[in-house]
Amino acid sequence: MVDIDARTDVVPRDEAEADPPGPLSRTRRLLVVAAVLAVLGLIYVADLIVTSDAVPRGVTAAGVQVGGLNMDEAEQRLRAEVAPRAARLVPVTLGVARSQIDPMTVGLRVDWKATVERAGSQPLNPITRITSFFTEREVGVDSAADAQALNDALEELAPIVDKDPVEGSIRFIDGTPVPVDPQVGQRLDVNAAAEVLQRDWATGPAVALPLVELPPSTTAADVATAVEQVARPAVSGPVTVVGDGGTRGTIPEGVIASALTFRAEAGQLVPEINRAAVIDVLRPQLAASERPGRDAALEFRSGRPVVVPSQDGRGVDYEATLATLLPVLTGTEEREITAVYADQPAEFTTADLEDLGDAAVIGEFQTGGFATDSGMNIKRAAAQLDGIVVGPGETFSLNAATNPRNAAAGYVEAGIIEDGRPARAVGGGVSQVATTLYNAAYFAGMADIEHQEHSFYISRYPAGREATVFGDVIDVKFRNDGQTGVLIQTEWTPSSVTVRLVGIKRYEVTSSQGPRTSATSPNTVVLPAGEPCSASRGSPGFTITDTRTLREISTGKVRTEAHTVRYAPAPKVVCGG
Repeated sequence: MVDIDARTDVVPRDEAEADPPGPLSRTRRLLVVAAVLAVLGLIYVADLIVTSDAVPRGVTAAGVQVGGLNMDEAEQRLRAEVAPRAARLVPVTLGVARSQIDPMTVGLRVDWKATVERAGSQPLNPITRITSFFTEREVGVDSAADAQALNDALEELAPIVDKDPVEGSIRFIDGTPVPVDPQVGQRLDVNAAAEVLQRDWATGPAVALPLVELPPSTTAADVATAVEQVARPAVSGPVTVVGDGGTRGTIPEGVIASALTFRAEAGQLVPEINRAAVIDVLRPQLAASERPGRDAALEFRSGRPVVVPSQDGRGVDYEATLATLLPVLTGTEEREITAVYADQPAEFTTADLEDLGDAAVIGEFQTGGFATDSGMNIKRAAAQLDGIVVGPGETFSLNAATNPRNAAAGYVEAGIIEDGRPARAVGGGVSQVATTLYNAAYFAGMADIEHQEHSFYISRYPAGREATVFGDVIDVKFRNDGQTGVLIQTEWTPSSVTVRLVGIKRYEVTSSQGPRTSATSPNTVVLPAGEPCSASRGSPGFTITDTRTLREISTGKVRTEAHTVRYAPAPKVVCGG
């Protein structure tokens, strides 16, 4: 009899039918794994064989899918899709700026075969081959370019974006210091840009050219420190300069603000004072405490040179006086400076003047051969010049001395040259004074500042060494570079005009002319009856070079000044048709 309540192990059917665990079960699993690996290996080998002559999967060049294609197909596809781009302007960006580069101009071109070869051979790594189904790898294009032309094109773009860093500073608004924070600069990295452009120019989208940041040496914190420690204390009140004899000068806050600037140095803002601006304010306030000096001079009284002796002076030594200004501006002590005085000897003494020698005629020239009406204008202009003294360092202007040359000023109508042919106008003939004055200044060793020759040659003047004037447009100017004044004297007769420069002779001057070259023949101008006309036979044009040689008497040094003139041919003028 069986006890149904007794516990009996009941084995499930599936478990009872399963293979008992042991070596046989493990062998089966290993066989399965081996089979799978064998299949994968066959697939790997088959894939490697099938794609052996193809570009690796997932490869793009200039954005064009070439992976999986054989070399020839990949090159053909690249040519088809990239070649049209290569013929267009290449858009480039430089930060926020945009521009274009012509690939033809810089010699950019694609090496199609080398580009395909950049993809490399088929990868052997199984993982790489599997991931190639899901990823892309851009290899760019293999480009060549004219290196110099490409560099030049990029250098032309550089000014579009290049900017220097701006150092921090301080400006004053209504006397209040306001910080100016530094700004980062930038420049186009030309070498890196050339590499990027050659790599990406054929991709289609705009090529971003690399910029390099240029940091300033100062920071906003440096500026804030300078405001608190220097700028604000500097304009907290005026500064008093105490001079001799009870004189006092005041430097107001506004002057301090306008004279105070800052420069960046080693990451700091260094204050600087424009002393000239401060001196301009102080000088008239302290002038009563000074004894002015005077350089020796040559004055011309009643047309005769008179030596005015030098005189030493005594005055404020402003450099020494203002040496402590910055410490006073930024310190906590009383804002007061005591003026420092020093002897101020004459820079050009009586002995210096006497060493130069006696005053005499240092340059003289005479011209003649003018008509009666022209002579009247020449006489008037010469009278206006007579007695003028050109001081040391001064520039003389013939137009400034004689304009306006009109009837109200005593000038009459006379012959002139207009549009290359003779004509008439009020003031005609003054060019003869211009030529005479120019030559006198030439031989006196004056510095030629401005002169212009006639358009065609006039035989009564030295070729290549003459001058004309016209209104306020064409002038004769020379500068007295000597240390003493020069007196202009003129002398007029009905047939000649003479200009002399009187002073202390510094140079021995000679003139030489080269040959007349490049001759040109005159044209003929015919004027109808009734038209104002002065008949002329005309003359050929030519080119000539004049050379002035100056030997400095005190040193013996010699220098030359060459001046080339090209004269147009003077036309033959036929009157009356």
